[in-house]
Amino acid sequence: MSTLETNLIQPSTGTTLTVGASGDTVTAPSGVTVAGAMANTPAFSANAITGTFTGSVNTFWKATFNNELYDTNSAYDASNSRFTVPSGQAGKYHFETAFSSFESTANNNISKWYVAFYKNGSLELFVTTGGGDLVGNERTNVLSTTLNLSVADYIEVYLRVNTSGTASYNVGHTYNRFSGHRLIGV
Repeated sequence: MSTLETNLIQPSTGTTLTVGASGDTVTAPSGVTVAGAMANTPAFSANAITGTFTGSVNTFWKATFNNELYDTNSAYDASNSRFTVPSGQAGKYHFETAFSSFESTANNNISKWYVAFYKNGSLELFVTTGGGDLVGNERTNVLSTTLNLSVADYIEVYLRVNTSGTASYNVGHTYNRFSGHRLIGV
């Protein structure tokens, strides 16, 4: 086996460059950084380290993830907890969010928790989890999806708690997350 050392590989004619042949395995060793079209970027992750979410009952309210953990393209705005597709980065994106909810008083009759993704200010997708009088117990609420997005589309997380009583609940700590990345190859 020989080693090819160069700074640029270009096709001699046309615009197609092929690496390997059918059935070959092309390996990028550990520690190699893949950039450009083959990178799963933009990518971001944020949590809610600065307190608990607060919101009304029986209506959707925006979740706040105001602590950026990473943001490869400066596409996540922690001031409004919103990811916006940057210029030139349209495509399919995978998003996930997870948070824990904690009922702090008895007899709230919480029937359901909702977690939702909003796209451009409108409900796109939601999931529900059960309720009940589970004082002192945490629930984990998780939602993930893949969305086909255009430049300037934005995604936010919304929450809702349904109850027939006056709810007393806490949502939010450092383990809550809202994250996403652009998919390659689809």
